[in-house]
Amino acid sequence: MDCPPLSAISLVLLTFFFISSSFAQSSTVGVGYISKLLEIQDRERVPPSVQVAAARSVLQRLLPSHSSSFEFRIVSKLILKKFNFVFERLISGVTGVEVLAGLHWYLKHWCGSHISWDKTGGAQLNSIPKLGSLPPVQDDGILVRRSVPWNYYQNAVTSSYISLPSQKFNISKAELDDFFGGPAFLAWSRMANLHRWGGPLPQSWFDQQLVLQKKILARMYELGMTPVKNDVRWCCTYLLDATDPLFIEIGKAFVEQQLTEYGRTSHVHNCDTFDENTPPVDDPEYISSLGAAIFEGMQSGDNNAVWLMQGWLFSYDPFWRPPQMKALLHSVPMGKLVVLDLFAEVNPIWISSEQFYGVPYIWCMLHNFAGNLEMYGYLDSVASGPVEARTSENSTMVGVGMSMEGIEQNPVVYDLMSEMAFQQNNVDVKEWIDLYSARRYGRSVSLIRDAWNILYHTVYNCTDGAYDKNRDVIVAFPDVDPYSLLILQARHHTDGKPVSRKAILIENSDSYDHPHLWYSTTEVVHALELFIAGGDELSGSSTYSYDLVDLTRQVLAKYANELFLKVIEAYQLNDHHGLAYQSQMFLDLVEDMDTLLACHEGFLLGPWLESAKQLAQDEEQQIQFEWNARTQITMWYDNTEVEASLLRDYGNKYWSGLLKDYYGPRAAIYFKLLTQSLENGQGFQLKAWRREWIKLTNNWQKSRKIYTVESNGNALNISRWLYHKYLGNLDTYR
Repeated sequence: MDCPPLSAISLVLLTFFFISSSFAQSSTVGVGYISKLLEIQDRERVPPSVQVAAARSVLQRLLPSHSSSFEFRIVSKLILKKFNFVFERLISGVTGVEVLAGLHWYLKHWCGSHISWDKTGGAQLNSIPKLGSLPPVQDDGILVRRSVPWNYYQNAVTSSYISLPSQKFNISKAELDDFFGGPAFLAWSRMANLHRWGGPLPQSWFDQQLVLQKKILARMYELGMTPVKNDVRWCCTYLLDATDPLFIEIGKAFVEQQLTEYGRTSHVHNCDTFDENTPPVDDPEYISSLGAAIFEGMQSGDNNAVWLMQGWLFSYDPFWRPPQMKALLHSVPMGKLVVLDLFAEVNPIWISSEQFYGVPYIWCMLHNFAGNLEMYGYLDSVASGPVEARTSENSTMVGVGMSMEGIEQNPVVYDLMSEMAFQQNNVDVKEWIDLYSARRYGRSVSLIRDAWNILYHTVYNCTDGAYDKNRDVIVAFPDVDPYSLLILQARHHTDGKPVSRKAILIENSDSYDHPHLWYSTTEVVHALELFIAGGDELSGSSTYSYDLVDLTRQVLAKYANELFLKVIEAYQLNDHHGLAYQSQMFLDLVEDMDTLLACHEGFLLGPWLESAKQLAQDEEQQIQFEWNARTQITMWYDNTEVEASLLRDYGNKYWSGLLKDYYGPRAAIYFKLLTQSLENGQGFQLKAWRREWIKLTNNWQKSRKIYTVESNGNALNISRWLYHKYLGNLDTYR
């Protein structure tokens, strides 16, 4: 079992460690009830001995050489006043996961270690001294106080549990098969955005998932965590009206079935009936009746139920004006509803809604859409937003969370966010980032430290409020007639600094989303120079290798956007030579980037496909599951022979194998038709382009080609080569 970052230990909710004074003194009715829920959960938690054993197992997996160096103890929150890092290195906490938080805090801040997802470089533990040489702390211990009781982890799109007491309501297996999507699309089925796509699911898949769910829940309970149960409510692609008496009956049956299957409940139930599903009527009384019925269904099966709801609808759907929002939030007894302020680092709803009109909420960082790979973030917001929300007047904040749609990317953002439940004040990001680079690589290198300071002020300082869905040309190729693009010759500026030329789509269309660019490319190219220059001092570091590949990919991806504009410009000028030259440059770059990405296992297509096939019980399932995996990251749902789906490239990835065999050939088709258009003196054949592109997509999705699961190549040598090949003398880009 991998050991993820501090707040990523839990799949869903991390449990209570220490209630801050501001929370304990809050007079808000809703917040007050959360304290009662925490008391119920404390009473129902597994015995301390079980939690200690589970925590020791994590230590044994993470750091077996030092497993005898630490003693763990579970104590009552009334007794616990500190994380006690005394001479014997006794770590005390109210739950197993809090004990592990203490261990992580010590390893991170006293030993200079770093723990991340395996695919983003994994753990850097070389800086931890040998047995007998661990750094001491003061005799009276270290006090680390939680500022809020809850940490939330993951998004409903990232994973979802599927269970339904169908037979009781005369729903046949055939009818369920017609609804459930394939393994790669269940989250969208759950939100009623589509049905059956990629399915039907074989019974063996359900059986495997049930076994896995029980293992996950058992581990979470052992560590004192609080899982959130997903309450799924729908009928076909239409939602069952909450005013129908059957709605409450189904809700009760669903909760009771969960209790029967899993043996216990955390009393926290997730239900997102209106997530990207607008109610048919905007009458506040009607909306209130819907919310009340949803909660009644939960409470009828669990008397202590608390409804946990994603707040995405309030930032996504203009339907939710103040009267409608207040009607939904107040339809449930105060304190029985907790809202996830899902995109708070960019678009905090708690400010505009008067703290969700008194309803408790969790400040969440969404950060990532669709699992796209893009160096991106807003570190200053992460470092200050949760503190400002918690200390604001009449705050109803009860937790912090990470609600990303995809994991295993941008470890720096999640490392910082994982601290925010324990930070009482704003974090000085400049100081923090210097320490981060030393921890991540196991030593401080001045050139690398300087590079990270540039990255902090550029790629990790996105203040434009835009959703960062990666629309780089390589991974989200524009489906447009080349004459519909107007290339602006003048550079546009951000904070007075040139960044790039820009293409404007002349006609309104859903076929082209502008690549997101919010920083000076010149500065980020310089950061790459520093990263390469300092690389010889970090040879053998997986964390450095990952970051170097990612930064080189980021720089070259933005350069590819510029190359595409040059291709279009040459075509519009009837420049045959320029078109051929720039097109080949683009295609060479894609192939070279594929070679770069192959240098680290975090950027490989193979593991994604192989993990899907490993779930299969026979050849037929292998084909189905691999098709699901290939389709999710390319084009899916409603494409025809000559019309591309609007859901194309939503889950795009910069993965070796995908660039060489799909993104590169796709671009080559478009460039071929551009060339033919000039040679024939005819307009661009948009339908021919779409027909060939969709055919390529369908063939690739059905392909059974095996891709490697092991990295190959020296990241520093290849990055240095690519820098000199494409960027060394590039005045127009720099």
